Amino acid sequence: MIASMNASTGIKFDDGAAYESFMGVWSRLAGERFLDWIAPPPGGRWVDVGCGNGAFTELLLARGAAAEAEGIDPSEGQITYARARLADRPARFRVGDATVLPYADAAFDAAVMALVIFFVPDPAEGVAEMARVVRRGGSVSAYAWDMLGGGFPYAAMTQEIAALGFPTSVPPSVEASRIDALRTLWQGAGLVDVATCTIAIERTLDDFDAFWRIARTGPRFAPVLATMGPQDLLRLQERLRARLPAADDGRITYGARANAVRGRVPG
Repeated sequence: MIASMNASTGIKFDDGAAYESFMGVWSRLAGERFLDWIAPPPGGRWVDVGCGNGAFTELLLARGAAAEAEGIDPSEGQITYARARLADRPARFRVGDATVLPYADAAFDAAVMALVIFFVPDPAEGVAEMARVVRRGGSVSAYAWDMLGGGFPYAAMTQEIAALGFPTSVPPSVEASRIDALRTLWQGAGLVDVATCTIAIERTLDDFDAFWRIARTGPRFAPVLATMGPQDLLRLQERLRARLPAADDGRITYGARANAVRGRVPG
């Protein structure tokens, strides 16, 4: 779901399979709660902006919210993965830009950005484009990790790397993940009946090693970890173990939080 909206940040998702390992479970957990909240009528025509590897598009179709869907993302690798993933479903994917959507006005019943808006260089343009391609009365919605409030699933990793003097890259529009910023963006695009909510989820892993194996592959982390010496890596793991205490059976349960917004095109 997270797309490579701006390569200059150093955060780039080009590998659909790698994204699935790093963020796929988190994405689906948040996506299920998000769809429960927006409660879309069944059978609409949707556009998934910043569709990444097609994870949320798949969820839309599986839940029956979409009868057909279009996905767009700037990463050729992600689009290739999404096409293969949903080859037998009524979904089409193309490479493109969130701020210049290649669709006619009012072409869709609903538009969504799933875990993407903080990667869009100009979020207001992205929201305006979603509003443009949705029919009157149609839905425009999004959800984003609460990046500034510690809601990112790997916030502990980010914070502990920084504490060791190795800051990681930040999405170009991280401020857009704030719930009040989302509300302002939706209202600024002329959308009505704007509402927001916070989505809290949890995930359980078998042990700390499972967390470390997954977290270290993230595109925000892998380049930084490659520059760290053995002692720094050991210190990082020790600090993370303290932040993520294991249960008696060794399993680790921890949470994440996303901010969500929905609105409707007037008329």
